Amino acid sequence: MSFNPIAVVGISGAALGLFAVGYVIYLFNNFIALKHLIEKSRANIDVLLKQRYDELPKLIQSVKGYVQHEAGVLQKLTQMRTKIMSSSLSAKAEADNQISSALKSIFAVAENYPQLKANQNFIQLQERISSIESEISQRREFYNETVNNYNIWIESFPNSLVAGIFKAEKAGLFKARNVKDVEVDL
Repeated sequence: MSFNPIAVVGISGAALGLFAVGYVIYLFNNFIALKHLIEKSRANIDVLLKQRYDELPKLIQSVKGYVQHEAGVLQKLTQMRTKIMSSSLSAKAEADNQISSALKSIFAVAENYPQLKANQNFIQLQERISSIESEISQRREFYNETVNNYNIWIESFPNSLVAGIFKAEKAGLFKARNVKDVEVDL
């Protein structure tokens, strides 16, 4: 039996080609998995924003009778509630920041009204909204971590080659501004 160098080169080339195709498929699958994880984590944030959206009218109603001279806070909160359901990520982030700030104001104002602080309905709503706020913060952190991993993935070599073929673009973070930077006209 003789050694055929052309056959060895052909088999080696085919094996290398198969490996390259398999590696591109592997990279593509990772790319798709990260895109879906971003979509899922954004949807999770949307679910919590919707839950908070649904709780705000109840909070406004329970507070309305006690803090009539603070009507501007309640009106601003109602306006921001509508804005939060926007489809734009940046608009949602901005509205989320404003709602969080307004809620802190309402809860601080409630400190001046002992009857309101003692109102069981208000207490339950405050706890529920505080819980949702905490969950939104956690989900936003997970979303941003996922986006960061995706952005690093599409910019890293050799992933960037596959990302370039499929015209992958960097994803945007869900940015929360420092509460001190958020201006809420109350």
